[in-house]
Amino acid sequence: MNRDFIGALLQLNAEKGVPKEILIETLEQAIESAYRRNADAPENVVVKVDPDSGQISVYREYEVVATSEEIEDDQLQMLVAEAQKVDPATGVGAKVRVPENVTQAQLGRIAAQTAGQVYRQRLREAERDVVFQQYASREGEIMTGVVHRTTESAVILDMGKGVEAVLAVSEQLPGEHYRIGQHLKAYVLEVRRTTRGPVIVASRTHRGFLRRLMEMEIPEIYNGTVVIRGIAREAGSRSKVAVESRQQGVDAKGAAVGQRGSRIQAIVAELNGEKVDVVLWHEDPAQYVAEALSPAEVLNVRIDEEHKIANVVVPERQLSLAIGKEGQNARLAAKLTGWRIDIRSDAGVAAAAGGDESRTPAEAPADAEAKT
Repeated sequence: MNRDFIGALLQLNAEKGVPKEILIETLEQAIESAYRRNADAPENVVVKVDPDSGQISVYREYEVVATSEEIEDDQLQMLVAEAQKVDPATGVGAKVRVPENVTQAQLGRIAAQTAGQVYRQRLREAERDVVFQQYASREGEIMTGVVHRTTESAVILDMGKGVEAVLAVSEQLPGEHYRIGQHLKAYVLEVRRTTRGPVIVASRTHRGFLRRLMEMEIPEIYNGTVVIRGIAREAGSRSKVAVESRQQGVDAKGAAVGQRGSRIQAIVAELNGEKVDVVLWHEDPAQYVAEALSPAEVLNVRIDEEHKIANVVVPERQLSLAIGKEGQNARLAAKLTGWRIDIRSDAGVAAAAGGDESRTPAEAPADAEAKT
């Protein structure tokens, strides 16, 4: 072992990104394993490598006991009086290391002959662990990968450094088609350890994907001037996002939409045409529900706190718009606000007041998962 070998370790440190301390520790463990096999040494052998000189030192590590009656194995235990000859500061219950009489030539042969395979294996493990930590810290973020291959159940993305992301069919936007070599943004749901290295579980349907896209595209949201108070999403079709300004004079909705809708259109394009409605958050639930039902015009909202129902009145001509196709607008508004929404037209309310009980309600149960 010499400075050239230490230089090789530093090169690995630069190329693989594995910290020098882990490389030295891996080398020590590899030589320990090889030395035990070659020298028929006990399990208490400890190898230390000087990171500057490459010098290898071998020790026996003993548990320090008070009396000879406590010694069960003299290969593993040592009396305190003997231990203090090696290290005067050693006390009962501590560990003491006694240098082994091993030549550097013998250690060199052992390291060269048998430590290499173990070292390479443990180096791969250390490298995988470093890569895992790098990607695990990015859960909840958007990453860009390259479509590597497609199967019936998933699209596999190459994220670099030998790491793959799995975009399951359930996490893909409806109607999207992927081609090999295509660059694709995805939301990191989870990073899993496997024997082949870390694997990323990705999504393009999670509402967190929309949140991160808005943070990337809209500076006021990124810097906290405008905050997202809630997201309700039916991926691939339509979403509603509630925003609030934290700075006087800043129009939260205008900032999110952008001039002539430029900002929100960039997000819609990334979402394969999914419509995104930006609405203003209000502390008053009646105002919030009215805003959440946009683009429909709302005449009146009566809040039933006891039953958690918002009774909404809209113009007759706006009724179908307020409810939306297959009830989608009302359903998303309910998810966003957390209120069940009962929608009636003004004509229906007037008829009911005159004794006609006919009505056209549109209820959408609240979905707690839509709140953020």
